[in-house]
Amino acid sequence: MVQTDSDSELARGDAAPDFELPGVDGDTLALADFAGYGAVLVVFTCNHCPYAQAKFDLLNRVAAEYDDCAVVGINPNDAEDYPEDSFERMVEYVESGEVAYDAYLRDETAEAARAYGAVCTPDPFLLRNADGAGAFTLAYHGRLDDALNPDDEATEVYVTDAIDAVLAGDDVPLDPGPSRGCSIKWP
Repeated sequence: MVQTDSDSELARGDAAPDFELPGVDGDTLALADFAGYGAVLVVFTCNHCPYAQAKFDLLNRVAAEYDDCAVVGINPNDAEDYPEDSFERMVEYVESGEVAYDAYLRDETAEAARAYGAVCTPDPFLLRNADGAGAFTLAYHGRLDDALNPDDEATEVYVTDAIDAVLAGDDVPLDPGPSRGCSIKWP
């Protein structure tokens, strides 16, 4: 496991890169498919990384608690070298309830991860539905909470504050630093 901090060049207010990826539910989804939400939390994540696993419960809770913010997990890891991150294992994580996001998508070529500038798992990007019609822009990119290591207990949850600000139509005043996790295992 190689721990790294995110360093995406995508800036707040930039247009969010589109994607079209297969989901564990059998559907292929694009960013435009989430146009009915006021916000979308895109998280580049995986199954095997302890940093990503430590955030499953938080992301599941966000997906359950926010009706107007979709949580979209995207797994870009090389499944050949990391079989725990295969599409089949992703399906198992969802079927077991361990992962309960609004969508869990497979980025087989890691093209979406590269477009966003994601470098670690988890690497969250909170998108604002700028015009209510699916013109998504980046509102927040940073830590989900203040628990920097897998065994740390969070005392502050930044992502819910960020979502609340976006859904209220406000700018996100937070800048807690870059997300941290295992390096993406590039295919």
